[in-house]
Amino acid sequence: MTTLHLVTNGKIAEKELTKIGRIAENIDFLHVREKQLQAKDLCVLIEKIIAAGLPAKKIIINDRADLANIYHCKGVQLAYHSAPVREVVQAFPDLQVGKSVHSLPEAVEAKRDGADFILFGHVYQTQSKPGLAPKGLSTLETIVCDVSVPVIAIGGIDVTNLKAVLAAGAKGIAVMSTIWDAAEPVQVSQQLRTVLDNWKEEHVE
Repeated sequence: MTTLHLVTNGKIAEKELTKIGRIAENIDFLHVREKQLQAKDLCVLIEKIIAAGLPAKKIIINDRADLANIYHCKGVQLAYHSAPVREVVQAFPDLQVGKSVHSLPEAVEAKRDGADFILFGHVYQTQSKPGLAPKGLSTLETIVCDVSVPVIAIGGIDVTNLKAVLAAGAKGIAVMSTIWDAAEPVQVSQQLRTVLDNWKEEHVE
């Protein structure tokens, strides 16, 4: 299965909430990544996202497994500063647990500790990582070959390079500015969805 993950941009506002309702059918998962929000405010945001038309089972909460569990979300996305994967998997068996990685050793460790999927990047140059060299397709391909859990690619991915990312073995992509900053976010999300669905039909998994 090839999946489309949309990551919030750290400054989500009412206008983004209205976009969520319009693009809900085109994305598989929304990662709520709002590091600046305290738990109470994050709860309010999750409730607004659900009210905007995105089912809880399409929501992945960054870092806060407790809140993901409270709202019966799909899962939690862990970073380098988060609680250890193994402990989260044991404490929240109903959640899908993802881990963000930037190298093969980190990916191997995440798989060993029980992560259900891996978010790897950044694959291409991206404005969210200014000055940092991209990891590239070759590293993505190496991780896909060495780690048996789904690898979701992130970083500078759009309709022009999506097929190359899928050809490297990614089981899905995660995007941020590609959709949020688009003049027509619904149209862009549909374009990405179409490429993913066509790829799935052309390549038996």
